Amino acid sequence: MLPKVDYFCTFTFDLFLIMLTLCAIASGSNGNCYYIGNNREAVLVDAGISARQIMNRMKQQNLNPALVKAIFISHEHTDHVCGAKVLSKKLMVPVYVTRRTYAAMYNNHKPQAPRFFDPGTEIAVGSFSVFPFLKNHDAAQPCSFRISYNGLHTGVLTDIGVACENVIREVSHCHALFLETNYDEKMLWEGRYPWPLKRRIASDHGHLSNDQAFDLISRHSGNQLQIVFLSHLSAENNTPEKAMERFNELRQRYQIYLTSRHSPGEVVSITAAAVATDTFDAVLPTQLKLEL
Repeated sequence: MLPKVDYFCTFTFDLFLIMLTLCAIASGSNGNCYYIGNNREAVLVDAGISARQIMNRMKQQNLNPALVKAIFISHEHTDHVCGAKVLSKKLMVPVYVTRRTYAAMYNNHKPQAPRFFDPGTEIAVGSFSVFPFLKNHDAAQPCSFRISYNGLHTGVLTDIGVACENVIREVSHCHALFLETNYDEKMLWEGRYPWPLKRRIASDHGHLSNDQAFDLISRHSGNQLQIVFLSHLSAENNTPEKAMERFNELRQRYQIYLTSRHSPGEVVSITAAAVATDTFDAVLPTQLKLEL
């Protein structure tokens, strides 16, 4: 007969915080740049103002440019790429872009030695995982991004004509969103833009309105969503007050922040608790006699 066995297990728990720092360095039709970082490294999505402005605005918000490890480009429009070439040289970091977007860029905007990516393929940058996915916009191969770090997911979702299946899926994963709220529908249709431009903005390859962004969040966000940055506001067809007013009823559920075309936005941290566990198992027969 086998000896009776007692099992002893020892567990060690270490509780630690995962933290991401988020900031809209610039957001609007005159330039876009979004910062996602931790205490060791960071990535930028788009660089649509000058390299000097980006670095000055980062320093203004006590964000260290030396932490930036990569710049990701969403599409070729000037307000998303004009600073990327110089900034990548100053910081000595790569620019990630699709081949079709690169081909569509003005020559003076094209970074040297770009790193090409395919939409739908995850890219590792240090401790970050960046997932680019296709969206609807009037560009060669427009992408949005989900940036992940230790289970925290941040989406950069601007310049979107309609909430396609890709956008809806990624919104459901995110803890924080830079979300386009480009125009107020009444201001657009009653405004002074020519009719063809109004139709382009409101088309499935244009931009999201305040109402469309509100509907996207209300219907498709996951329970983990905490923070929403209202982004890429039009200077002509929207106001910060109108965008925030549209989201008022969601302010008890989420932290909602405005972004600006003129200055860097508020630096916001998102945190989550994590537990590291070490287990040691000891098996001792009760009939075993130990002599010391």
